[in-house]
Amino acid sequence: MKVVTVVGARPNFVKVAPLVEAFRLHGITQYLVHTGQHYDREISGLLFEDLGLPEPDINLGVKSGSHAQQTAEIMRRFEPVLEQERPNMVVVVGDVNSTIACALVAVKMNIPVAHVEAGLRSFDRSMPEEINRILTDAISDLLFASEPSAVENLTREGTASERIHLVGNVMIDTLLRHRDRARCLPTLETLGLKNGTGPVPFAMVTLHRPSNVDSPIELRRWLEALRELNRRVPVIFPIHPRTQRQIAAHHLERLLDGIRSTGPMGYLEFLGLLSHAALVVTDSGGIQEETTALGIPCLTVRDSTERPITLHVGSNRLVGSDPQKMLSAAHEVLDGKAPRGRIPDLWDGGAAERIAQVIACQNLA
Repeated sequence: MKVVTVVGARPNFVKVAPLVEAFRLHGITQYLVHTGQHYDREISGLLFEDLGLPEPDINLGVKSGSHAQQTAEIMRRFEPVLEQERPNMVVVVGDVNSTIACALVAVKMNIPVAHVEAGLRSFDRSMPEEINRILTDAISDLLFASEPSAVENLTREGTASERIHLVGNVMIDTLLRHRDRARCLPTLETLGLKNGTGPVPFAMVTLHRPSNVDSPIELRRWLEALRELNRRVPVIFPIHPRTQRQIAAHHLERLLDGIRSTGPMGYLEFLGLLSHAALVVTDSGGIQEETTALGIPCLTVRDSTERPITLHVGSNRLVGSDPQKMLSAAHEVLDGKAPRGRIPDLWDGGAAERIAQVIACQNLA
């Protein structure tokens, strides 16, 4: 059997890494396509090195653009790849534009599609990712779910049960494999986060969603809140390129004074910091899952999440889009009032193996 596996944005690489190894062990021939949706070396190039991923067989080099432009260009460049490779299946992961674009091309060429991380729903259709999730699930043949709520969503939407497989979380496969190595990196020392007795408490922050960073008024409010939090504990802020552009465009650099801001980090460096943090503030989907797996208190600065298991079982808390509510919740965490939660079922490092077993058993010749 031959599969074409698609990566495009940073979270995709983390999810695909264990699949590449599991497919190899099951004798599945692979062709790895990088759409180029994330093309900065800091976001994509370092990930291949950190995760031990093979270089992609082809990079479509699409880069940025509006949602319509990027999706259309990925489709245009991906179609000849499938015409040449003629795989038995296309595997897509997550919810980015590369996911829906490549799934659409495949299904129109009558090539079965497997969607890894299927069924997640925020129920907020103003999020482009939500549209990508819904449409990709509707046209996929195999739907691999990471948590029970995803199975419930797919069932409610009329998906046949034989297409749905609850397998666990491939992102956590990667985290568990690399956690110990990441914790041994000298990142804490480099950032001045160690004293004579060990790591000092610190907060880690990521912000990149348009609702939080595209408005100069909202971005200013968030940066001012982070400065206030920094008076309590050091704030480490790896700044996403989108956020950095907005900070520069609106001349808000001075609000970073005192905050330990960095550029985007490699996966291992970031994971090492994450695993030592006293608190994480984020608007990312994947970081909600990673903090749950690590037992680190997480405050998600969004009004909804497509990963409810991180709230009901894990260490995540939704605090909405009000920076002052985030600050109040952060002080509660730092005062020791946050539950640690537990690791969800099937988040055991075996998700990729379960996916490979299902795909290997498909009669697609």
